[in-house]
Formats: sequence, C-alpha cells, structure tokens
Amino acid sequence: MSKHGRILVAMSGGVDSSVAAVMLHEQGYEVIGLTMKTWDYASAGGSSKETGCCSLDSINDARALAVGYGFPHYILDIRSEFGDFVIDNFVDEYIAGRTPNPCVLCNTHIKWEALLKRADKLDCEFIATGHYANVRLQDNGRYVISKGKDENKDQSYVLWGVSQKNLARTKFPLGSFSKPEIRQMALDMGQVELAGKSESYEICFVPDNDYRSFLRHKVKDLEGRVAGGDFVLADGTIVGKHQGYPFYTIGQRKGLGIALGHPMFVTSIQPDTNTVVLGTADELERKQAWVKNLNLVKYETITEPIEAVTKIRYKDAGTQSTIVQMGQHMKVDFLHNVSGIAPGQSAVFYEGNDLLGGGFLM
Repeated sequence: MSKHGRILVAMSGGVDSSVAAVMLHEQGYEVIGLTMKTWDYASAGGSSKETGCCSLDSINDARALAVGYGFPHYILDIRSEFGDFVIDNFVDEYIAGRTPNPCVLCNTHIKWEALLKRADKLDCEFIATGHYANVRLQDNGRYVISKGKDENKDQSYVLWGVSQKNLARTKFPLGSFSKPEIRQMALDMGQVELAGKSESYEICFVPDNDYRSFLRHKVKDLEGRVAGGDFVLADGTIVGKHQGYPFYTIGQRKGLGIALGHPMFVTSIQPDTNTVVLGTADELERKQAWVKNLNLVKYETITEPIEAVTKIRYKDAGTQSTIVQMGQHMKVDFLHNVSGIAPGQSAVFYEGNDLLGGGFLM
C-alpha cells in the first residue's frame, strides 16, 4: 500500500509531465501514468512527420519511463470527443470572426473530465499534470489556483476554466519549481534525452502552426466563399481587398498584403459583410472590456468592484484594472489603455499571484 494513495498522472512524453510522475512516485504515491491521444493530424493536412504530444514517439517515451520506474501506463484515445468539441469550436470561432483559445477549452471540458473519469475507474483519489501552477484549499472552502514559481512558464492562464470539484482532486507537482530545475531533475534521473526535449508552443492539432491552412482543410471551399472582401478604415473608406476575414486576427500587422505608408493593424473583423477594418496602433487601444462564460475560482461571486490585474493573452504581462460582475458578464475597466483586445481570447483576473477567475472576451 502506498504512503499517499493512488494518483493518475497525465503524461505527454515531455520533460514536465515525466518529471512530475517520477516526483510523485518517489514521494510515495502509487502512480498510474496516462497518455491521452487527442489528435491525429496527418488526416488534417499536417506535415508527414508527426511531432508533439500525440505522436507515437511521445506515447512510447511516456510508456518507457513508466516501465522503467515500475508503475502502470495506459493510453486513452479521446480523439472523438476532442475533435467534436475543441476542433469544431476552433473552426466555428474563426468563422464567427473571433480568435479561439483551444487549450483553455480542452483543459476545461475534455482533459480534466477524461482524466477524472478514468481516475474513478482505476480507483485513484487524485490526478496530476505537469502544469506550472499551484492549487490550495483556502478558508472559505474554495480551491484556488495560483501562479507557478517560474514566471516565464506559469500556466495558470490556461487553467481558469477548471471547476471547483475538479480542482479538489488535482495536484500540480511542478508549481514550486522552475523549468531549468525540472530539466536538471531529468538529468539527475539519467534521462539525458528527456532533459533536452524542446518546448512545444504550437496548438497540438495545428502542429505546422498554420491555422489558415488548417481552416482551408476543414471548411469546404472556404477561400471561394470569403476571398475578395474589403479592407476598410474606421470611416468606411475601402483601401484594398483581403483573402477572407477568417484568415486575420485582431492586432495583426504582418501579412496584410497592403501598403498605406505607415503601420496598420487589424482593429475589427466583421464576418457578416466579410470586412476587415484596419487602423493605427492608437485605434487598436481600448480602456474597457466585457467578458462572458465566466468561471470564478477564488471567490464565488464578485458583485462589488475589486482591483485586479487582467491578462488578455497568455504572454500578456497583465494590466491593473477594476472588475465587477454584471449579471452573466464581467465588466473590466483598465487603468490605462490596452492594445489588441481580441474577442474569443481569454481574459484572466489575478489578485496578487492568485487566480480570481476568467472568461472569454466579447
């Protein structure tokens, strides 16, 4: 019988989840490793060589590590539910003129649910992942996510949607470590190849990092339907033709294929008329945002205005703001202008290092 009980660890085959699994194993947990197969991207026009968390190499690396340390390892095929939910949403959001956040959706609706469902079948009390974040139970009975020690790797931003009941059974073993420390641990384990594995910043089902090609592959005759729309200025002046509104994102400057004598950015996308609005950097700035599909983490409600730092994208440093719930939405008033608020992206609210909650920008 293990010292701490049985725990199911999500293992991608990368250095983070591998070290997390070994760490828990050495702490006395009865570890069971699980690798989730989310996507087979050769079928979606990806490159011929599969890479990343769903590749056969990654699955084999995870299994080899588990075998080496003497704990069980399973593979869970969730391609069907992943595709039906995450990928369909990804396509639908771009067609609606928004910029989706698939990793948030996957964590919120697919990965945690799949892990806990399998954890129940395997009689595991807890699940663990290799995210750089922390979770704790506070006095008000709520589980709170806080930033990981490594500011460069903190992944709390993509975890805002995880529910309280799921957080209650979640552990993040890497939260108090930096990425260099984790790589060193892998070396100390004798896992030289693992320690040297490169980072993956791509969306797992768009491994060529070309979402436009992915959309063309998924949506029949997309280019034929959307090519030739107007680039316009804020006053409605037509300044050129574009390749189709789904192929542009808010804040985009490069690849517009238009020269107006000074830098221009995408400031608005209007799918109903296949129009892409261009403007200056100043026209891209906003001082207020509205957020929907809220999930609050630290407090059950925020019905009185409170000060928070709001991040509007993963690598955003965050901006001081005042937030307050207005019905089903959160109103965010920024202390100073922020640039590139993109509908569909996540807005995530922090109080110090603690995650207050988040939602999708409107």
